[in-house]
Amino acid sequence: MIQSEDILLDCAEFHPSENMDDRPPETEVDLLVIHSISLPPGEFGGGWIDDLFMNKLDVTADPYFTEIKALKVSCHLLIQRTGKITQYVPLNRRAWHAGESHYCGRNCCNDFSIGIELEGSDEIPFTDDQYQALQQVTREVMHHYPAITHDRITSHAAIAPGRKTDPGPMFDWPRYLDSISAPE
Repeated sequence: MIQSEDILLDCAEFHPSENMDDRPPETEVDLLVIHSISLPPGEFGGGWIDDLFMNKLDVTADPYFTEIKALKVSCHLLIQRTGKITQYVPLNRRAWHAGESHYCGRNCCNDFSIGIELEGSDEIPFTDDQYQALQQVTREVMHHYPAITHDRITSHAAIAPGRKTDPGPMFDWPRYLDSISAPE
C-alpha cells in the first residue's frame, strides 16, 4: 500500500511490487547498487522482468523460469534497453534486490541501499538510452539521499562476491560516474 511519504520518481512508471517491506527503524540510506538482469538469460524485451518483480512469471513460457519460480525479488528501479524507467518499490522502502550481501562491514545491503536494475547481461554493452536514464535517476536518488556519494555507488558483484557478477564487464563505470559528475 502506497503511503503519502513514499518516494516515487516522476520519470518512472510505477508498478507496485509486493516484494518489499519497511527498512529497519533509523536506517540511513547511503548506498546505490547497480545490477543487470535479462529474462530468459541473454534475451531482452518480452516483459518477463516485470512479471518476475510482480510475482506473475509464467513458468511454462521458458524452461529457465521453472528454476526461478520461487524467487520473491524486486528492485527500486528498472531501466530497459530503450531507456524506459519502471519503479517497483518506493525509494524509502526496502526492495529485495541484493540478497545475501555486505558492504564496508555492514551486512544485508537491502536495509540501507537503493537497487537499480539495468536490462542487460555480462556479454552485451548497455545502450546510450540506458546510460542517459541511469544518469537521470542517479541524480534524483542522490538528491533524496545525499549520503549516496560517488564512493557509495557499487555493483551487485561487489556486495555479493562469488555469487553475482552483474552488472558485468560490459558496464562502462567511467562513463557512468563521469556523467553524474558533469554539470546538468
